[in-house]
Amino acid sequence: MKPTMRSLAGLAGLLLLASCQDNQQDAQHAPREKGQVFHWKMVTTWPPDFPIFQEGAEKFASDLRLMSDGRLQIQVYAGGELVPPLQVFDAVSAGTVEMGHGASYYWAGKVPAAQFFSAVPFGMDAHGMQAWLTAGGGLELWREIYAPFQVRPFPMGNTGTQMGGWFNKELHGLEDLRGLRMRIPGLGGKVLAEAGGNPVLMSGAELYTALERGIIDATEWVSPFHDLRLGLNDAAEYYYYPGWHEPGTEFELIIHDNAWQQLPRDLQRMVETAATATGVWIRAQMDVHNREALAGLLQQDKVKLRRFPEEMLNELYRVTTRTLNETAARDKDFQRVYQAYDTFRQGLRAWRELGEDAYREARSTARRKHSNEDNS
Repeated sequence: MKPTMRSLAGLAGLLLLASCQDNQQDAQHAPREKGQVFHWKMVTTWPPDFPIFQEGAEKFASDLRLMSDGRLQIQVYAGGELVPPLQVFDAVSAGTVEMGHGASYYWAGKVPAAQFFSAVPFGMDAHGMQAWLTAGGGLELWREIYAPFQVRPFPMGNTGTQMGGWFNKELHGLEDLRGLRMRIPGLGGKVLAEAGGNPVLMSGAELYTALERGIIDATEWVSPFHDLRLGLNDAAEYYYYPGWHEPGTEFELIIHDNAWQQLPRDLQRMVETAATATGVWIRAQMDVHNREALAGLLQQDKVKLRRFPEEMLNELYRVTTRTLNETAARDKDFQRVYQAYDTFRQGLRAWRELGEDAYREARSTARRKHSNEDNS
């Protein structure tokens, strides 16, 4: 049938209307004018000038300014400069600031399930966390958990396996945990409490004084480099490993969802890229500086390096499993994330045992054998 002028005009009108609707939808989901300059605030949980962690946040902001040719300018505030360190999540959620950087176990009281995205006692290390969050569904689940708070998370750094902490007395058995006042956050703190200890949550700036004055009996912080910078080796003499409570602590970049939606797509991609690059930088810096700091600490006569008693580690593992199961029974989100986390960890374990774990064991065995031969 031959189209009439009237039908052609009607078709043109429908196409014009559809185009207008598409343009309205596109306008709602970014891109704004590419020349627009965004001025954002970013708050962190780290002390001012804190090496690697606060330094990483500053690097992230600097890189974005360069990558965006000045279109995204971020003013970074350390913990306490604009908001208290442990209120970073609240500030971003409320839209008081656009961004934050910290670790998700600091908001365990508000979002218990968030702890799986930072550190789980006897859980995945940095490699496992990276795999889960990048390609194993962890990031999508993380965003679901944060969505009710108008917060969008991104991985941005990992400490690697931490040290067990500084203690003012030597540990011989489980009885030494009873009544122990220790600064330890997140699920590790819950496990310590179940084992008879008294977990304390406080910011890094308070640790040295609290340990030196006996307000606490022990503290975990990070690992040799940051512990040495904080002077914890002058406040206690027993340095314990391994860091059963934080086998690979993930850091998060969090952005208020409305602020994120207003960014053009190219700036969104720059944020994602800069966060990933900063995460790689933080992880590498940790290994380089911990290597040097540990050597320095072990040269000090006062520092006594100790491994946690095997009986204590076994009990802490048992208590960890019980604590996770009991918490999951009371919280549906916690249960859902725990199941996803544990399913991925179990699936990864077989490959890790045949791959990296077997390699490390073979290397250690060969090294001991040749060391013995050299000394014979």
